Amino acid sequence: MRLGRIASPDGVAFVVIEGDPNSDAVCKEIAEQYLSRNPTFTGRSWPLADVRLLAPILASKVVCMGKNYAAHAREMGSEPPEDPVIFLKPNTAIIGPNIPIQLPADANPVHHEGELAVVIERPCKDVPAAKAKDFILGYTIANDVSARDQQQKDGQWMRAKGHDTFCPIGPWIETAVDPADLDIRTEVNGQKRQDSNTALLLHDVGAIIEWVSAVMTLLPGDIILTGTPEGVGPIEDGDTVSITVDGIGTLSNPVVRKGK
Repeated sequence: MRLGRIASPDGVAFVVIEGDPNSDAVCKEIAEQYLSRNPTFTGRSWPLADVRLLAPILASKVVCMGKNYAAHAREMGSEPPEDPVIFLKPNTAIIGPNIPIQLPADANPVHHEGELAVVIERPCKDVPAAKAKDFILGYTIANDVSARDQQQKDGQWMRAKGHDTFCPIGPWIETAVDPADLDIRTEVNGQKRQDSNTALLLHDVGAIIEWVSAVMTLLPGDIILTGTPEGVGPIEDGDTVSITVDGIGTLSNPVVRKGK
């Protein structure tokens, strides 16, 4: 099942998206003011072509995994960590598909980081890895946009990764995908930058949820970014970043420089 959030001529709605997104998909409105794997419907619907996709969820927090692919850890100049490394992005960084990533005037370089993202369905704390799937709504795509100069200068990652628009997610949430073996690719202006597979995650989704939920309570709609593979690189004013995860779709965002 494909879950999303749209802006239609009638307002904003949570929906189930049925059919081929490239041709005849229809958005069926969900009665509840939240997303679940067991939705009820209002009876209203719109062709996907007639609505605008928004960020599929508004999270209370975005939890991110750092250095969760060995090759990416090494390209950033360090060895893969033994334990998971986590950090937070503010929910104000979230944007949806086709919304511009705004590069701060004083940040350079700013990098893309294509990632598989997990969406939590219900509150959970201290979840064993073996039971993690019971608390997962589904999976989406994320871009952990990062201002590398600020990251290096500050010695920690909050400012560098926390700017408004620095967490594109979407285009929807897929509930039926298996996260263990998914190709993930990032292109900038049609040129391939990242090409990997989630089988290479150092800590898989179950282990991530066990680690994170031991630290903090996860709430419905919270998002966990699972980490980016090697191949991160700069994005510039006028670029378009497209991240594809097999079984989910493609998340695309243009890039603009603030102040221009």
